[in-house]
Amino acid sequence: MAFSSGKKENGIVFGNAYDKYGSNNPIVKHMMRGFDQSLERYISQTGVNEFHEIGCGEGYWVLKYLEKGFNTRGSDFSSEVISIAKSNATERDVSEDLFTVKSIYDLNAAADSSQLIVCCEVLEHLENPQAGLEKIKEVARNYVILSVPSEPLWRVLNLVRLKYISQLGNTPGHLNHWSRNKFVALISEYFDVLSVSSPTPWTMLLCQVKKD
Repeated sequence: MAFSSGKKENGIVFGNAYDKYGSNNPIVKHMMRGFDQSLERYISQTGVNEFHEIGCGEGYWVLKYLEKGFNTRGSDFSSEVISIAKSNATERDVSEDLFTVKSIYDLNAAADSSQLIVCCEVLEHLENPQAGLEKIKEVARNYVILSVPSEPLWRVLNLVRLKYISQLGNTPGHLNHWSRNKFVALISEYFDVLSVSSPTPWTMLLCQVKKD
């Protein structure tokens, strides 16, 4: 599966800097296993068989759950990363139409709604995460799964591995930083938070659209 390797589009980092999903590093494998298990558990708890992934990058989760029998699709602001996602789809002999170029700010209910919205490792990149959450509200018909890096743990782990020292461990492109409690407080303004998990070093929430 192809990855973007830390490229930028319009000055914004897109996709994954490396194949963390296929890494042989035992620490990375342990962390990704925890993330994968949390995501799978939450998707299972919703009971739905479809999702739209916002900020899908190279399409890893969309393609993985498509193979599991889900009706999946993905969107991302970057035309370059969607081109990679389409190539990854072609390699698996599935339709490129699963993926579309669209910013989170341009989502609309008519074209983009789904019973489940998945938006992982996106909000930390947004200049206006509140506007992004409002758009997710527009397209979420029932459930939402969100994840962000857990701070300050994320930056500490970067410093431990001697990465981004001059940025005090901040990954390039991360504009927002939330602890577990602060992220839960923010998301609670937009959705009912059903469950919170902490697959190191992330915070992941299973949410539901607020009932009137």
